Amino acid sequence: MNNLVKRSAQSRFKLMMRHGNLVMLAAALLAIGLAGAAAFAVSRPVTLKIAVGPPNSDDLKLIQAMAQQFARERAHVRLQLVVKSGPVESAEALNAGEVAAAVVRRDLGMPKEGQVAVILRRNVAVLFTPPQEPAKAAAKKAKKGAKSAKSKPKIEKIADLAGRRVGVIGKTKANVDLLNVILKQYGVPPDKVDIVQFDVKEITEAASAIRESKVDAVLAVGPINSRITADAIALSARSRQAPTFLPIEAAEAIAQRFPAYEAVEIPAGAFGGSPPRPEESIDTIGVAHYIVLRKKVHDQVAGDLTKQILAARQQLSAEHPGASKIEAPDTARESVVPVHPGAAAYIDGEQKTFFEQYGDALYWGLILVSFIGSGAAGLMSYTRADERARRLAVLDRLMDIVTAARAADSAGQLKSLQHEADAILAETMREVQAGALDETMVAGFAVALDQARAAISERRAALGRFSAAPS
Repeated sequence: MNNLVKRSAQSRFKLMMRHGNLVMLAAALLAIGLAGAAAFAVSRPVTLKIAVGPPNSDDLKLIQAMAQQFARERAHVRLQLVVKSGPVESAEALNAGEVAAAVVRRDLGMPKEGQVAVILRRNVAVLFTPPQEPAKAAAKKAKKGAKSAKSKPKIEKIADLAGRRVGVIGKTKANVDLLNVILKQYGVPPDKVDIVQFDVKEITEAASAIRESKVDAVLAVGPINSRITADAIALSARSRQAPTFLPIEAAEAIAQRFPAYEAVEIPAGAFGGSPPRPEESIDTIGVAHYIVLRKKVHDQVAGDLTKQILAARQQLSAEHPGASKIEAPDTARESVVPVHPGAAAYIDGEQKTFFEQYGDALYWGLILVSFIGSGAAGLMSYTRADERARRLAVLDRLMDIVTAARAADSAGQLKSLQHEADAILAETMREVQAGALDETMVAGFAVALDQARAAISERRAALGRFSAAPS
């Protein structure tokens, strides 16, 4: 059985070698098929899991809208949301490999496995004090035994916050840490300041505390166009008196000491109002929120996602104003935040197309196929010549059997010649079945075998007559 399988495989190989053009065509089709498969694999949609939180936050709503738009447009890169309780948990999920992307906050620690794709938004620290209570209201409180707000010195600079109560909008510890950094820069011990945190959902309560002088100053951290910050400032106004903004003039120094922060400027009138709030531009501290990708995300995928996000800003900003603040990160080598190479390639205009990226491989692949095809053609030509020589040798051997049979002087010699002729016949039949012989060769073998058999039969008869004749 094994010999039969082996002979069958050999026959198929010989048949294939006889059709050199078909072999070369098959090799070319294989190369084209591999190139097409590679192009399909690269162009098919890729879905990335992205961690974002907390639930019901503006970041979550924006990323959700982004994912929906990419799905509608059948973009190359799609997003699948994984909701986390906050930026810290999102960074941990990315480090653990649970997700391929995450929304993180710079001062809460960048994930070790993450590299920046885009800047989702820049938050700014807005530190302000409510207007002083009118003199009549202060006197009325004094009569009732309440401590008048007027009895406290006016807060004109950050150093005056010592011994005061500061309201921080937002329950995250990161905002309190930012306040402490600012206080330390101005020589105010954090333990000398009483900090009260307000939930962003309870902005009315915060405004009430401000108007009733339950807090002496307020810190809000959010985008410049943040509705929450603008509402807190507007609700803290008293009798059309605007709050006093406390500039952080040491912002550059803080940014040098703490690279997680950056020095930014709030332009005049950023929070509306008349007169404008603030009346003049002020220096402050900012902190960025990023969309980061795992280092293992393919450069092409990272570049395509960056392109899609930046292209979607205008359309998304209709329902999510924060989308207009999405921006490309700084790709300079000295940047303190690592940018994903794929994102940097797109931003710098160096992203390669499919053919630019794989053109060399396709080119050398075609050359290799051509080389292999030429080699196969040469091998087949050599094999065909060798096969022809072998078959001619077999024909010559059959003619030798004819000559040897006519000269044989014993039945044993004729029997041996008969066995050899039978073996040649069996091999010839196998080649005929495999299609390895053309009609001319088959006819030649037939004539030669007939001659060999006839010579053996005639000589056997002659030897029989000689043995039967009287001595």
